[in-house]
Amino acid sequence: MMKNIELNSEAKAWVKRKNGPDEVVRIVPGAEDGAPVLRYELYSAFDANPDYLGRILFDKQGYWIYDGETLSIAEQEQVARFIINYVEVV
Repeated sequence: MMKNIELNSEAKAWVKRKNGPDEVVRIVPGAEDGAPVLRYELYSAFDANPDYLGRILFDKQGYWIYDGETLSIAEQEQVARFIINYVEVV
């Protein structure tokens, strides 16, 4: 059983890119009432017109899948780890 995902508000994550400059990604949680998955929309963080980088979906068992074409597998894993390990600072 996976620990609960606690990322409930917008956050920013540093992504180390293999082919290009590292980037800060804005992660925006999205939910649909009664949906069986958690959804996180991904955008470039500091652009006036941010690029859409795709989304990461988590099911109730904690498995995730990336829906997009921009991030490499390693970059997807970095973002998923950030979301899974996120702890709200009090």
